[in-house]
Amino acid sequence: MGNGIAHVFAQHQHPVILCDITEARLAAALAVIRNNLHRQSRKGLVEAGEIDEIINRIFLSTRLTDLAAADLVVEAVPEDEALKISIFRQLDEIVEPGVILATNTSSISISSIAAATAHPERVIGMHFMNPAPVMGLVEIIRGRSTGIWAFAATTELVAGIGKEMVVSGESPGFIVNRLIIPMINEAILLFTEGTATAEDIDKGMRLGLGHPMGPLALADMIGLDTVLAISEVLHRGFKEEKYRPSPLLAEMVEAGKLGRKTGRGFFNYDNIRTDQH
Repeated sequence: MGNGIAHVFAQHQHPVILCDITEARLAAALAVIRNNLHRQSRKGLVEAGEIDEIINRIFLSTRLTDLAAADLVVEAVPEDEALKISIFRQLDEIVEPGVILATNTSSISISSIAAATAHPERVIGMHFMNPAPVMGLVEIIRGRSTGIWAFAATTELVAGIGKEMVVSGESPGFIVNRLIIPMINEAILLFTEGTATAEDIDKGMRLGLGHPMGPLALADMIGLDTVLAISEVLHRGFKEEKYRPSPLLAEMVEAGKLGRKTGRGFFNYDNIRTDQH
């Protein structure tokens, strides 16, 4: 998600600091962005002559301290609450008090993350849909302490990068994942029971309900580890059996079958690069 978010901001004239833990990861991320820009160019969405300009707006760093220069920070690490809290504690000491700290979390409590900082009023959820350069929606989540000024600035910024917005209060999974993850889980249960093949489950939802992608292919694209993490957040948060993750989902994650990013999930992706959407 991080490279996609950087892509979106750079494409809309914003200088971006893309931060990751190794230079190799950063180089790979930049290659993904360049590939996706060329794909957009072939579709007439970006002028070919603009690609280098967009790329040149992205500065690479392996040091969080370089984010001291930022006016907005969007965190996009995996759905691990402890990891996110650790990063926000560090960011809280690095950036100026008036800088908004946004999390791209798809399910974790904004208030829990904000509580780890000295300035919880500037923490907000800014959940981009995947892939960020393609999808037109950003889900904005207001924590219990999110300031009006932070909310107003974030909504203005979302409009400025050409995205539509929905607003959610605090609730496990917010809007989008509260609805989509139980559907994916139910599709996995159908498959586990042998009621239908993965192909027919997805075909039924695509042709029967007009979904652009079936739930199992969608799970593979999201990443089965992420689907499991969100499912567990929903189950812990609501304490209802209907949100309990399918045992098969947990087994596949344990086996390293995470979907597109590993080449194996409910479908096989031998010839598909996960970084090219």
